[in-house]
Amino acid sequence: MPELPEVETVRRGLTNLVESAKVKTIDVLYPKMINVSAKEFKDTLEGHTINRIDRRGKYLLFRFDNEMTLVSHLRMEGKYDVEPDGTEPTKHTHIIFHMDDDRELRYKDSRKFGRMYLVKNGDEKTLSGLGTIGPEPTDETLTFDYMKSIMNKARGKIKPFLLNQSNIAGLGNIYCDEVLWLTKIHPETQTNLITDEEIEELRKNIIAEIKMAIKGHGTTVHSYSNAYGEAGSFQNHLHVYGRKGEPCERCDTLLEKIKVAQRGTTFCPNCQRKVVE
Repeated sequence: MPELPEVETVRRGLTNLVESAKVKTIDVLYPKMINVSAKEFKDTLEGHTINRIDRRGKYLLFRFDNEMTLVSHLRMEGKYDVEPDGTEPTKHTHIIFHMDDDRELRYKDSRKFGRMYLVKNGDEKTLSGLGTIGPEPTDETLTFDYMKSIMNKARGKIKPFLLNQSNIAGLGNIYCDEVLWLTKIHPETQTNLITDEEIEELRKNIIAEIKMAIKGHGTTVHSYSNAYGEAGSFQNHLHVYGRKGEPCERCDTLLEKIKVAQRGTTFCPNCQRKVVE
C-alpha cells in the first residue's frame, strides 16, 4: 500500500502534469469507486479546473475552482497517469478525466480498492479517514511533547501504535519497520515503556526517514509507480523491510520476521530487544 512518501511523490507529479488543467468530460467506468452517483460526479466536475492538488496523510485532495474537493485514497494498487486523449484504456482503468488540452488523467486500480469522495472544500474532515488523522511527520507538526503525551497514555505495542493514522499521519508497514530499527526499538515493545530519549530519537528518525523517502521518490516493492509511470528508488535504501534472513547492517545478526497486528514485521533480535515491565 502506498505510504506518505509514495502519495506525496504522486501528488508532485500530478501537480506538474494537471494543475490548472480543465476537465472537459469524465468517464466513470466503475461507479462503486465514488461516493456519489456517476451523474452527480460528472455534473459537479465537468467544465471545472483543477486549481491545485494537496495531500493529507495518504490522501490526495484535488481542489477544483468551484469550491469542491475530490478526495482520492489509492489504497493497495491505485495509480494515476496521463495519456493522450483517445488512448485505449486498460482493463484496470476505472475513471477517465478528459482534459480540454487533448489529454486524459486516468485512475487505474487492479484490485478496485481505491476510493474517491466528492465533498465541498473544508468538508473533507467529515470523512472517517481524515476526520481523526494525526499530525504530519514534520518538525513543525510532530512535536516531542505531542508524542510523549500520546505514547505515555498508550498501552499497546509500538508497531500498531505507529500504524494507527490517528496518532501520526502517513506511516505504513514499510516505514514503521525502518524507523523502529533505526531507533533500536522492538516492534512489540509496550508503547508506554519507551523512554523520553527513545521518543525523541524515534521522532527524529520518523521525520528524517519520510523526508529521505520522498527525496527518493518513494519505495517500490510490488507495483507502485509515480504519475509518470516510474518506479521509486528508496527500496534500495531499506535497512530491514523485505530483508528477512539477511544480516543486520549494524551487528550482522540475521534479521527475523514475525506478525505484529497481522502485519509482517522484520527486525533485528539483537539490536531491537523487547522491553517488558
